Amino acid sequence: MSDAPATRPVAPPDRDAATAMWAAYAASRWVADAVDDDYTVEHFGDTARLADELLEVVLSGRKRATAELVSEFAHRGDPLPRVGSHWIACDSTGAPRIVIRSLQLRIGAFGSADEGFAFAEGEDDRTLASWQREHRRYWERTCRARGAVWSEDEEIVFEHFAVVWPPEHAD
Repeated sequence: MSDAPATRPVAPPDRDAATAMWAAYAASRWVADAVDDDYTVEHFGDTARLADELLEVVLSGRKRATAELVSEFAHRGDPLPRVGSHWIACDSTGAPRIVIRSLQLRIGAFGSADEGFAFAEGEDDRTLASWQREHRRYWERTCRARGAVWSEDEEIVFEHFAVVWPPEHAD
């Protein structure tokens, strides 16, 4: 029995391909604008379908923000992003597709999201109501999967980003 596309897990990232993508990006930078090897390799969402759907919204140019629970970073053992940090976003097969650079970060509760952030996330109809509905659903599911209970009081990392590599997708 195979997993339905909606619930199929995301494949592990192809670290060798991500390293090659990072090397190409780093080589393209001027010495004064050099980048270090401080990057993560990740995907959007918690299923293959969601990873690909959200990546496509980024590639279309509609999505330039994302949000993640602080507790999820801690659960994975990952540091919180910082302004200027990079991450390589992979598709559901684990193939690296783009390099993203964090531009603006803030930590706040669910209720602190506003219409501007919901619009920048670029998902669904881009309204705050749909952002709240879909993120509530997502965080309830992801917390339940790791044995936790989500609360609207949890700290959330609200991140604005730019796509910086490859050139055909860069902002």
